[in-house]
Amino acid sequence: MKRNLLYLAFTVIPFVFACNSSEKKAEAEKKDSLINQNCYAAAFEKDSAAIIVQTMASGKVAGSLLIKYANKPQNNGKIDGKFSGDTLYVDYRFNTGKDSTRVFTNPLAFLKKDGKLIMGVGQIETTLGRSYFVKGKPINYEAGKFIFTEVNCK
Repeated sequence: MKRNLLYLAFTVIPFVFACNSSEKKAEAEKKDSLINQNCYAAAFEKDSAAIIVQTMASGKVAGSLLIKYANKPQNNGKIDGKFSGDTLYVDYRFNTGKDSTRVFTNPLAFLKKDGKLIMGVGQIETTLGRSYFVKGKPINYEAGKFIFTEVNCK
């Protein structure tokens, strides 16, 4: 009998901790409410892009980015990151074309200047399956092809 109670205790304890952690996560999400949303659009030659930037109370940034290429499949995905001064650093998780089974992740950087977001170009390295901008290598905002201007959100 004591053995059965011991087994029951070991079985129930993980569920109690799981319930508590999901409640705490839900509380944290409620506290991290949306404080601002901006929409931007850009065009370069025959390519175009649109980004939605949602700034949360915690300072985190979320949103979406769609890039339509003239001669390639489009990239469509989510962004997550934060501002560091006047620069927005995000991880862009996206699908290419109609293939929703493969998800790619790339780091992106945008310089906020004069109400615009300028997409930068930098050297990227991958470690343990995760891509990063190479530390010590500058991000070039003059070489980027997309300069996003603010538009009305639909």
